[in-house]
Amino acid sequence: MKKCCKDSEGWQGKFHGYGYRMTVAREVILDLLSNTDKHMSAEDIYMKIHETHPNIGLTTVYRTLEVLSDMALVFKLDIGDGRARYELAESPKKPNHHHHLVCTGCRKIVDYSDFIDQEVKLLQDTEKGLSKKYNFKITNHLIQFYGLCGACSARA
Repeated sequence: MKKCCKDSEGWQGKFHGYGYRMTVAREVILDLLSNTDKHMSAEDIYMKIHETHPNIGLTTVYRTLEVLSDMALVFKLDIGDGRARYELAESPKKPNHHHHLVCTGCRKIVDYSDFIDQEVKLLQDTEKGLSKKYNFKITNHLIQFYGLCGACSARA
């Protein structure tokens, strides 16, 4: 497995700031998510890391993903099939900010980042309005659009 895109010391500092320590399981999972463009489930992650780290169990993967999600290092995605998917919040393989198009037919996920000016302005105005209305500092958002991809639409 390739070395993680962020150095180990950087991860350790983040964990220390949250009162956690860096473990082998946490580093291995971060490495895997850093080096994939897939939206992987906990089971997918377990199967992949089990090849090189058979001592890391599925329960550890679930717990680690919850910690990483709580720390906002990974995003937990719901595509409607009962299995959460995970992706690194900051990844060199994907733009820092993107949205998802989720096909409800085949469950394909498309990362969408080529925003047009009107979309950017709408989101900025929406965030500003919500922040003011609810006295809430928005630091990030996750948007998913559900529908049918071209292939599934053609079959419908």
